[in-house]
Amino acid sequence: MEEVLSNWHEVVKNQDAKLLKSMLDKGAIFHSPILFKPQTGRKKVMVYLLAAAKMFEGSNFHYVKEVINEREAVLEFNAEIDGIHIDGVDIITINEEGLITEFKVMVRPLKAIEKVGEKMRAYLEDLSLWGKLKLKL
Repeated sequence: MEEVLSNWHEVVKNQDAKLLKSMLDKGAIFHSPILFKPQTGRKKVMVYLLAAAKMFEGSNFHYVKEVINEREAVLEFNAEIDGIHIDGVDIITINEEGLITEFKVMVRPLKAIEKVGEKMRAYLEDLSLWGKLKLKL
């Protein structure tokens, strides 16, 4: 898990799509705080995680706590976007091969969820950044 987390911090810092792809299981699942249905498959998970990393640029995003065991990690983070303070957690699960199989994001308070939704929609609507993948928010 330590290597996965080290690589994850690198992905967040540099928005490294190639590294992220190497970390995700083909059937990875992403649970978003703003979407009803989980997003399944490496390509969709990559899109959402890279958009989130881009969205948090310049937001003073930082992890404040990590709780880790052999196959799971909970990473607590703080950020601020447009004057809205954001508290959240990333819950990461890996398989026996050390690949991420599930990535769940939870955010609070309600104003933060609304701001994250607004910003994510803005990034995802520009599909030229993400190829021809059609996503519904």
